[in-house]
Amino acid sequence: MSIFYQLDFESDIREIEQKIVELKESTNCGKSKVLNEISVLEEKRDKKLEKIYANLTPWQKVQIARHPDRPKGFYYINAITEDFFELSGDRCKGNDRAIVAGIAKFRGRKIMIAAQEKGHDSKTMTEHNFGMPLPEGYRKLVRVMKLANELNLPFVSLVDTAGASPGIEAEEGGQGHAIASAISASFELEVPNVSVIIGEGGSGGAVALACANSIIMNEHSIYSTISPEGCSAILWKNKDSKKKAAEMQKLTAQDLLSFGLIDKIIDEPLGGAHRNKDKMCDRVANCIEEELDLLSGKPSSFVKASRAEKFKNIHKKYGII
Repeated sequence: MSIFYQLDFESDIREIEQKIVELKESTNCGKSKVLNEISVLEEKRDKKLEKIYANLTPWQKVQIARHPDRPKGFYYINAITEDFFELSGDRCKGNDRAIVAGIAKFRGRKIMIAAQEKGHDSKTMTEHNFGMPLPEGYRKLVRVMKLANELNLPFVSLVDTAGASPGIEAEEGGQGHAIASAISASFELEVPNVSVIIGEGGSGGAVALACANSIIMNEHSIYSTISPEGCSAILWKNKDSKKKAAEMQKLTAQDLLSFGLIDKIIDEPLGGAHRNKDKMCDRVANCIEEELDLLSGKPSSFVKASRAEKFKNIHKKYGII
């Protein structure tokens, strides 16, 4: 057993959690005195977590959304679905592992599911390009959305990316066009689609998976046009103002719900999704099921039109069109 990667604002609980781990790993763990001491320490830790997490700043939310132990896309797929059959490749260039997609069973129904995957260690993070898709990833996304239409399967997407791959290879491969094609394909879906932002929702790289009938965010996830560091570099020519940028960007789930840009927030376990991954996955699954049930049985014309109307209303509200 090990303690979680500690964020800088959680320093008050680091020593407590280390002591809990030591007691649980001791040979005397089963003795009542030790069990009682563990219980007391856990209660003390939870009280401190409640205090910390009740007053999080936007920058602290960014840190939680990026937490290395936070459940990633593939973890959710394995936890909430059965018989997942992965579909690989864009039938044009290759298979981008930053987006994992396929057919699966979800609580008694078949669905098409796609997730941005960051990886959980150096090997898998490299394999999945840190969750930053290349053009072939977005072309794969278009492919599975079209297949969802053909098979009449609800489409579920899990968003977790700092943004689309910004490299020369991606630009030469038509990154902008690939993202635009994925967004366009989203609006051509005639089946219900639900998108959950499970960590970072960064720029157009996230929007390509988040043009849905229902857009949901986990409590400590973020959604923004640019990262706080990028915003700081543009506005103040440095990255030192990232905390100020995060505050100005209004990138938290709570901000976005108040603006009407998302539809729902899923509460996370105390201390963040990484502290109880299975409980978080169950909550996400419950919410997806609720949203799919609301759209189940609706005519395809209604599903498609209501999605378009949703985004038209957002644009009108903020004077974009």
